[in-house]
Amino acid sequence: MEEIIKTYDDLKKQLKESGHEYDMALIEKAYHFAEESHGDQKRLSGAPYMSHPVAVACILAELGMDSESVAAGLLHDVVEDTDVDLEQIKKRFGSEIANLIDGLTKLRRLPYTSQEGQQAENIRKMLITMADDVRVIIIKLADRLHNMRTGSFWKPQKQRDKALENMEVYAPIAHRLGIRAMKEELEDLSLRYLDPIAYKEIEEGLHLRESERSSFIEKTKEQIRERVKPLIPNVYLEGRVKSINGIYRKMFIQGKNMDEIYDIYAVRVIVDTVNDCYNVLGIVHDLYQPLPNRFKDYISTPKPNGYQSLHTTVIGREGIPFEIQIRTWEMHHTAEYGIAAHWKYKLGLSNKGDSLEKRLVWIRQMLENQKDNDDATELIRDIKSDLAPEEVFVFTPKGAVISLPAGSTVIDFAYAIHSAVGNRMVGARVDKRIVPIDYKVKTGEIVEIITTKEETKGPNRDWLKIVKTSEARNKIRQWFKREKRDENIQEGKAELEKELKRSGIEYSDEELASFLESIGKKQNCQTADDVYAAIGYGGIQLWKIMPKIREDYQKAKKMATEPMIPLPVKSASSGKAANGVIVDGMDNCLVKFSRCCNPLPGDDIIGFITRGFGVSIHKRSCSNVPENLAEAQEPERWISVHWSGDIKEDFQTTLEILAADRPGLLADVTQHLFNMHLSIHSLNSRQTKDGNAIISATITIHGKDHLAAIRDHLSGIRGILSIRRT
Repeated sequence: MEEIIKTYDDLKKQLKESGHEYDMALIEKAYHFAEESHGDQKRLSGAPYMSHPVAVACILAELGMDSESVAAGLLHDVVEDTDVDLEQIKKRFGSEIANLIDGLTKLRRLPYTSQEGQQAENIRKMLITMADDVRVIIIKLADRLHNMRTGSFWKPQKQRDKALENMEVYAPIAHRLGIRAMKEELEDLSLRYLDPIAYKEIEEGLHLRESERSSFIEKTKEQIRERVKPLIPNVYLEGRVKSINGIYRKMFIQGKNMDEIYDIYAVRVIVDTVNDCYNVLGIVHDLYQPLPNRFKDYISTPKPNGYQSLHTTVIGREGIPFEIQIRTWEMHHTAEYGIAAHWKYKLGLSNKGDSLEKRLVWIRQMLENQKDNDDATELIRDIKSDLAPEEVFVFTPKGAVISLPAGSTVIDFAYAIHSAVGNRMVGARVDKRIVPIDYKVKTGEIVEIITTKEETKGPNRDWLKIVKTSEARNKIRQWFKREKRDENIQEGKAELEKELKRSGIEYSDEELASFLESIGKKQNCQTADDVYAAIGYGGIQLWKIMPKIREDYQKAKKMATEPMIPLPVKSASSGKAANGVIVDGMDNCLVKFSRCCNPLPGDDIIGFITRGFGVSIHKRSCSNVPENLAEAQEPERWISVHWSGDIKEDFQTTLEILAADRPGLLADVTQHLFNMHLSIHSLNSRQTKDGNAIISATITIHGKDHLAAIRDHLSGIRGILSIRRT
């Protein structure tokens, strides 16, 4: 795909035609500084690097963002990709623009243990900055959108990784901020890489029906215009087709075909007032047959992102079902631009009832929920859960609307009202009937929480396994942390003893004290009781740390019982290959590949002289390999190794395949592996809570190039989202 290159002249033209007043001196200054800083840098496509920041600035101008945002868009990569530091930006452009760029800059210099940890910290930093200035995330979304538009130049694995991150984090954020156009384009561009076959199938289906679709929409618009125009002034109509990802979700995830998707076509009616909206609704329902249970009033009950509109699905005169959306102009700008519309309002459209502050409450609430959470894995899971676009809208007995992620329980509802309500909850009624504590609420239900006046009453530990939202989970943990310290210590001791016994780990009192101290350092616990208490209230989850504890214990036990057997070292700079690996300075030594990282030919590797088992080969990036070998406990045991030029060995590796679950998925994967003449050692699958499937396949391969070819082949299977080597 050829990259469309935007120039500074294109940006200036766009700013001039917008009708807004921009600080062109500031924007021009930012452009020239960025151009000078990036110099001769190129993009993967070969285009000048400056084409990217200019394109980002154009997207921001299209959204109607202010001068500072456009300038920050031009400068957003300067600190990360050049020698310029944040202080220089602050001196030249002021603290406002410097803070925007700081929120966008990745935390690449910190020592994260995993890609997920890196991602969690990046998102956390963006959220913190968003709470003070939401323009940060709007610029980030513009940056991500342009990168996805030019993603064809990335390697396939990077395409899938970025696409998955968009689906899980950035598109949901755009949804929360109400920026519909950005959300849908990000999802469509991501789907192109996650399921290219399905994307092409839908795209071709839409193309084949293009003339039919256009004819239907134009005819329908004319029918509505004829009835509405004599009664209501200043009516504007437009037609649209559901996004490719929207169609995909219903076709491939819900198992429907195109003819069963009722809202694939939509007509939008835009009027001046709220009264006009309801009047148009009456006319539309008189003109067409409405489908039962397909009417939604988001005007009286807006979505949490501020979206307002009337939605109704009707049967057209040709027998084709379609959706009609009815809204005012102000609602329309909010629906299209979401929170970015705030800056349009500032520039003169309208400012009545501006709800910018209200619409940022969810960000601050999310940060509050995560402030005591140091677990990157759990953090990213909670963020993804809280950002989930699938929501339910539930009513309190007094008529207040509470929005929750789909799958939330009555416990989540209780804690969404107030922590005191959740802590004293003893039961719940839904639509006046008693329901179990794990009941999942549905849109439109009226939920009443039954509480007790007993001050000693509190949540149950089992609730942590039931709740959906991070808000509820963290409030429950905080209660146990605050109210039940002695009980937590006893509970934690019992849990740890049980796990140690189950794992066959025996510590003396002195060893146990040292062990607890090492855990405490990693978990911000000062004393052994703090560690026990954290285990008790769930701050430290043993199931996550026990595998590493068992591994360390076995290593220590082996080192204590086995004598050091020195390996013959020769003065030569390199030795003969053993199992495809050359150990520098050694001939004919025993070589084994470590199971912790399963290195393959092509990986950057290093050797470790074991006690009695020759040289163990690790990937250089393995978690068991110190970053700085000079600071290792026994640096002399780490030695240089490299792959021989002629490798005839076969290697076992395990692939973890994430896919949208469907009938026949495992059979398709198995068939593809068989067609590639691969030896399959094990194959199993499991379903995730979000409706996806994870397939784990252990196979024999010849090296990294062979692995890359296998990945590319498997990626062609319908529904495959990502493939990673474990």
